Amino acid sequence: MYRRIVCLTEEPTEILYRLGEERRIVGISGFTVRPPRARREKPKVSAFTSAKIDRILPLEPDLVFGFSDIQADIAADLIRQGVEVHILNHRSVAEILRTVKVIAAMVGCPEKGSRLAGELEDGLDRIRARAAELPRRPRVYFEEWYDPLISGIRWVSELIEVAGGDDCFPELRAGSLARERIIADPREVVRRAPDVIVGSWCGRKFRPERVMAREGWSEVPAVADGQVHEVKSALILQPGPAALTDGVEALHGIISGWARAR
Repeated sequence: MYRRIVCLTEEPTEILYRLGEERRIVGISGFTVRPPRARREKPKVSAFTSAKIDRILPLEPDLVFGFSDIQADIAADLIRQGVEVHILNHRSVAEILRTVKVIAAMVGCPEKGSRLAGELEDGLDRIRARAAELPRRPRVYFEEWYDPLISGIRWVSELIEVAGGDDCFPELRAGSLARERIIADPREVVRRAPDVIVGSWCGRKFRPERVMAREGWSEVPAVADGQVHEVKSALILQPGPAALTDGVEALHGIISGWARAR
């Protein structure tokens, strides 16, 4: 049974808190914002691409959770020190739900994991039902970064559809790495004519005025109609419960607002 866990990203922290297993956490990412109490209660020992190995080892973790190839070097350093590391690599809504169950099983409470995953699925079903009542589905351009333009990762693209929209760049959703989701020609956004633009610049405040001032973008329906919005990156760009609750709710609020204005 794992009793001393370090979480190098926010989502395992949020999951463990929601499972009522937060007592096991001995260290978290400095980028953790959910739940807010985690920042007050737990030592911060990592960023996203770096970690303080000299602060992690004295915590004597028996398990470290990390995410994706981006944290591979951190994982390798910890493994060399004899620490057990589990790297999660979930990129879709289904994989996020599976991750909830995996983490719960690893800490010995699979029933609580199944229950939490079921609650999250039920919430998504309620959003789908509300979205199905909308008279029209907008074309949505989701911008994860601005230089270069990067479109949304797979779970974001899927949540746009759950919320009642159609992703303008669905072919990019399969790209697990940011460089695989670059939109090389900004004019392609203009050609795809999104009705709604949603920005969530990772770690930066979204600047809608910068988006609307781009050359040629005044022709974009979303810009012409003032449908340029932000969803905070903490709500949507972490592949954890927040994206499946507050994140998709924020997307649905924007999309339903557009539909009501037609």
